[in-house]
Amino acid sequence: MEHGTGRFGAVDWASAEHRACIVDDSGTRLDEFAVAHSAAGLHELCARFARAGARRVAIERPDGPVVETLMAGGLEVVVVSSRAVKALRTRFGLAGNKDDRGDAYVLAECLRTDGHRWPSLEPDKPETLALRAAVRARKDLVATRVATANQLRAHLLLVFPGAVGLFRDLDSDISLRFLERFPSPDKASWLSTKRLAAWLRANAYCGRVPAEALMHRLEGAPAGTASAAQAQARITLAVVGVLRTLVAAIATLDADIAEQLALHPDAFIFQSLPRSGTLRAAAMLAEIGDCRARFPTPDSLAALAGAVPSTRSSGKHRVVTFRWACHKKLRDALVDFAQDSVRANPWADSLYRRHRAKGKTHPHPARIVTRAWVGVIWRCWHDRVADEPARHRALQRVLEVAA
Repeated sequence: MEHGTGRFGAVDWASAEHRACIVDDSGTRLDEFAVAHSAAGLHELCARFARAGARRVAIERPDGPVVETLMAGGLEVVVVSSRAVKALRTRFGLAGNKDDRGDAYVLAECLRTDGHRWPSLEPDKPETLALRAAVRARKDLVATRVATANQLRAHLLLVFPGAVGLFRDLDSDISLRFLERFPSPDKASWLSTKRLAAWLRANAYCGRVPAEALMHRLEGAPAGTASAAQAQARITLAVVGVLRTLVAAIATLDADIAEQLALHPDAFIFQSLPRSGTLRAAAMLAEIGDCRARFPTPDSLAALAGAVPSTRSSGKHRVVTFRWACHKKLRDALVDFAQDSVRANPWADSLYRRHRAKGKTHPHPARIVTRAWVGVIWRCWHDRVADEPARHRALQRVLEVAA
């Protein structure tokens, strides 16, 4: 693609100060400068690129205030991955050392020589950006909740083993209520089967496990550390309080994501997929986006999602390995959907079982199913139509064999 520019810009971004470089069509450095990460600094960044006639700018990240300011200033932004920059440094020195000023020049020079290989960034619509922010924030909070629950479990195994495994999930509402009321073994010693049954009724316990069995678990557990009981109870209550906050925040984001997804014009595409639900559909939509030009073919989507292997070939030597370089969040969203789709889709189930029968462990067939689904998802997304299982030729063959 010919972009009709003789000047190329680049930004090596940082948290406090950004380094920039501008080169001409012969690779000569025309300008090198630094700007502060502030409104004035970013305005100066755009102004200097514009004055130099650099219409395309290379940077290592696809989002954030710097990218938004550059695009708002009418500049084309080209994203070059950090992994690629690391490899490109060896063009200009065998050491390949990291240097902000040098990286800005590397980006600008590679945009000059290889810019035709990289498309300009096309932003998603505001509703997609908002959904992506909510989905990613929820994922981070869930990871924090899991880590906090593990911290609480490790603490209780020392001081109150009977509370671990008493209910199905340690971070469930009934479990947190129990620990708030009985944060230590001495508090729980007040309980009897009758008192526990009354407490369970008062706290709207579902009754999955009867009070007698729960009381048996408490009495049969080993004794915890008896020293500093009051201090240990305060620690229990502190961690439970953190879990309470995290659970409430996640529930709020769940409702927010459901509302945003219901209003998104592409929601019906992802929710039509088997067992996609709300959160899975939102995650796939958020990570794929709504800009169709970003993925012109199914292969481009599969490659970025890491759903295809990496093949290395030299002479008679050929190795097919797992693809590490990919969009991790996109891969997580697609694999999470695909590996659960086998429960509701005969075609996906047949494909998964066929590869499991060949001796492959679960992650490998899951990625194979993901790659197969990528073609379906891409076609539905690109054509703006819902998934129709009747149109899956492979699925129809599976159903005919089953019949």
